[in-house]
Amino acid sequence: MTNFKQIELMIDEVLKKEGGFVDHKSDRGGPTNFGITRKTLSKWFGRDASVFDVRNLKVDIAKEIYRQNYYYVPQINELPFDIQPIVFDSAINHGPRRAVRFMQNVLSKAGFKSGSIDGIIGAKTRIAAFTAETEMGEYFNNAVVDERINFYKLIVSNDKTQEVFIKGWLARAESFRKEV
Repeated sequence: MTNFKQIELMIDEVLKKEGGFVDHKSDRGGPTNFGITRKTLSKWFGRDASVFDVRNLKVDIAKEIYRQNYYYVPQINELPFDIQPIVFDSAINHGPRRAVRFMQNVLSKAGFKSGSIDGIIGAKTRIAAFTAETEMGEYFNNAVVDERINFYKLIVSNDKTQEVFIKGWLARAESFRKEV
């Protein structure tokens, strides 16, 4: 269920949140530009990307990476429209499989049969997501926000060097919370 206007709006929001080139000493992802890491850019280019490549990344390439690697390939476009923004943004921060597992954890805890919590959007996950959205409404989205927040807190409890990022991470997750 691709909504071309929605994906472009979601990408624009990510770009606002990610900003330009950053090389923070505590960022385990290393240097990023528009939120794209060297590792991600290397996969995209099919070769080892340098810091120079990251620094000089064009926004159009970043958008295409987001579109393909974080929306279409993990099939986030197959989810209900209202849950797509939080899952998409989570995929960018945590990887698509972790983002889908956040949602699958919520589905499982709420009693919706989504199959394995494997980070893959298959038929069972898709059906469970649509059912959950119908039955839970905005609570479904907010439960995914809570899963993400709990994960951020776990990161910091396991690695105190990441505490420098917690305020921004929590604000980013909370930006997806909906009024209920």
